[in-house]
Amino acid sequence: MKFSIERAVLLKAIAQAQSVVERRNTIPILANVLIEAEGDGVQFRATDLDIEVVDRAPAMVEKAGATTVSAVTLHEIVRKLPDGAMVQLSDDSAAGRLTVEAGRSNFSLATLPREDFPVMTSSEYEANFSANAPTLRRLFDKSKFAISTEETRYYLNGVYMHVATGDDGQALRCVATDGHRLARVDAPLPAGAETMPGVIVPRKTVGELRKLLDDDDMQIAVSVSETKVRFATPDITLTSKVIDGTFPDYTRVIPTGNTKRLEVDATEFSRAVDRVATVSSERSRAVKLSLDEDRLILSVNAPDSGAAEEELAVAYADEPLDIGFNAKYLLEIASQVDRENAVFLFNSAGDPTLMREGSDTSALYVVMPMRV
Repeated sequence: MKFSIERAVLLKAIAQAQSVVERRNTIPILANVLIEAEGDGVQFRATDLDIEVVDRAPAMVEKAGATTVSAVTLHEIVRKLPDGAMVQLSDDSAAGRLTVEAGRSNFSLATLPREDFPVMTSSEYEANFSANAPTLRRLFDKSKFAISTEETRYYLNGVYMHVATGDDGQALRCVATDGHRLARVDAPLPAGAETMPGVIVPRKTVGELRKLLDDDDMQIAVSVSETKVRFATPDITLTSKVIDGTFPDYTRVIPTGNTKRLEVDATEFSRAVDRVATVSSERSRAVKLSLDEDRLILSVNAPDSGAAEEELAVAYADEPLDIGFNAKYLLEIASQVDRENAVFLFNSAGDPTLMREGSDTSALYVVMPMRV
């Protein structure tokens, strides 16, 4: 195998691949990236046995072939090469070495045979559809903060992507919850997604997928089966196993009788919560919201470190209410609001609170209160 490739192109391709590779591996080949050169391009494939990413890049291929080499080492070398360099990679399979040359730099890296590299079996997908990058980015970005990190409740360690009936008919919906807060985000259902089985996309996959969604003009081909999900652009294909578990019936925790309505400037609210939380004890981080007519007082009382209070002008016309929340959860939910105003709907100090983004009904958040 022998090919030449621009440094910038190689760096972009290898960066995506090496981020999938787990740093600590008991199987040596999983630390490697599979490089396959043929025709007028080269593809880089990496896997951790749960996720596989394939990145294609244009290159001048002198001799077709394939080998595997340490993904992290190759990425570090390419990252440190000068901008604009042409990089030549050539493989000597007899010696088990890959030579990387650029200008006056020359590296010789150990390789492992390509036959040992595990390639994810392709599965029959039950639904194939395409969605634009901004739609998918919104669905996952707005829901991922609520993913649980508790390994025991593994079925909550991802985003539940499924077909649901929203306010405007059929919707592609993403839901995540950790039992303390919940995010539910809808987008219009793309053609071809009607038959899609509901799947739980793992946290790591959601993080890797985010890198595919930066280009606003990009159309993403999505394929879903009971066991796998695949997101593909013309250059990158990300395939992942889905979490083998049943996502709980989240509709039961979304309150329907919350009538006390608070409307507040989302940015002002976020900053005020952040300021008063400065004095709270890390352990509880409880912030108290005291609501009266068109007035909100945020306060924190931490006996060991101090107290803080801030008043905001808000739109509120219901009976007075005192309710406490974890400051971190409030900040995370408030930071999701793209519109000017956040709308909170309360019932009582002990019931879950609902939050919406202004008049937009496609995103909804639930947060459990705390005793203060």
